[in-house]
Amino acid sequence: MKAFLHKHGALLSAVVVALLFVVLYAVDMVRNDSFLMLLLPAAAVVLWLAVARLEYALLAVALLTPFSINLDLFDGMELSLPAEPLMILCMGVVLFRLLLQRGYDRRLLRHPVTMILMGMLAWMAVTSATSVLPTVAFKRTLSQLWFIVPFYFAAARIFQDRKRIRQFYWAYALGLAVVVAITTAKTLGNFSDLQTLHRVMRPFYNDHTAYGCVLALFLPIGVHLLLSRDGGLWKRIAALALVALFGTGLFLSYCRAAWISIVAALGVYLLVRMGMKLKWMVALFGLGVGLFFVHQGDVLYKLGKNRQDSSYTLADQVKSISNISTDASNLERLNRWASAFRMWGERPLFGTGPGTYQFLYGSYQKSYQLSTISTNAGDLGNAHSEYIGPLTEQGVPGAALVIALFLATFATGVRVYRTAQDPAVGRLALALALALLTYYVHGVFNNFLDTDKLSVPFWAFTAAVVALDVYSEKKDGSLVAGVADEAAVGTESIGAGEKA
Repeated sequence: MKAFLHKHGALLSAVVVALLFVVLYAVDMVRNDSFLMLLLPAAAVVLWLAVARLEYALLAVALLTPFSINLDLFDGMELSLPAEPLMILCMGVVLFRLLLQRGYDRRLLRHPVTMILMGMLAWMAVTSATSVLPTVAFKRTLSQLWFIVPFYFAAARIFQDRKRIRQFYWAYALGLAVVVAITTAKTLGNFSDLQTLHRVMRPFYNDHTAYGCVLALFLPIGVHLLLSRDGGLWKRIAALALVALFGTGLFLSYCRAAWISIVAALGVYLLVRMGMKLKWMVALFGLGVGLFFVHQGDVLYKLGKNRQDSSYTLADQVKSISNISTDASNLERLNRWASAFRMWGERPLFGTGPGTYQFLYGSYQKSYQLSTISTNAGDLGNAHSEYIGPLTEQGVPGAALVIALFLATFATGVRVYRTAQDPAVGRLALALALALLTYYVHGVFNNFLDTDKLSVPFWAFTAAVVALDVYSEKKDGSLVAGVADEAAVGTESIGAGEKA
């Protein structure tokens, strides 16, 4: 017992802090609605972990993130508590170590995904400087740093130890499981009210779309753990319970985009297992898009005749996916996209600046495109697309970099699946790639990478794919493709305390 506590004391501390936060949150809500005091014990423990064992600090943040609540701390400054302040602490520790030791693994830096990501951050800085709202743009760019620095750059180094990937998944999944259990219990008494069903996941998730998206993101890896031969019986039983809970939550989320993303992931999985090359998958997708534009008149005419609105009946909800005639959610999304393209037309190269769409799109709306949920002020949020949003805010280069990052990450996962000497590594890489694919598909309809709820697992899973590529041995006996240099500068500079 003593040896166990010595080895896992930090992680147990994080679990205790997470439970303490949940209890204090419930009590505080009843008494005086004061949230700041809840941050102090979590911040103290995570700061200690970040300095002593960074990998455990990231696990603690992952565990706490599903419970985080968006609050206005100061005028014009909203943070997700307790997760985002803890991420800022972790980012500070990571950057301090980099400055102190002046090193990072060259193999990770030279990886195509990392290079594209650094290009994205650099372009965000450029478009922030040219933005019509530079203060807003620089704030958004800065917020992306405290997501990406700890959960990509630090996590990629820590994930050299493959068991850390599984630990991260379980840390976030356990917190998410509590939220899903609470949400499902609230859902059971509200089947007759679809609008209530769309809000029962509050205050932990803003609406059913983000909630469904994160469940879709976690399901493929849960299925992988369930079918994995590496885990013992009890781990597989736990994975089965998790998959059943998340599957139920996904169904009851009534999030159509999340359902589509799971179907797409399953279809791509079958193509990968059949041996289809990625370039042919991309070509097949491109052919589908091309056929749509060639026959868009006929397609839009048929879609316009569909008048099935959103419903709590599964069959009707599926039918409503293609309703662009009366479904308010679909009409509002089309309104946002049309406004985004008008904005982009005025600044095609640099865009309006990161995070600025929500403050500007109101004046670009057309009266004939407004839905029943639109507002004349245009104050309802972002562009509802992970591709159109960057196009509007960062121009053509911004959208191109996002697409390149997604393609490079997925291609890396599939390559590791096919080339890893250890089949277990390959299967894990494919599960991670398919999980990320659910977000890539969901990103057509919504964008959530400006929130901690989705950014934390998204960037961590991306880092895990890259780490498996860099640090796993290939069938030909080499390491990461295209990187022959085994030397690395400062390989212990980020993940102090982790073991290979």
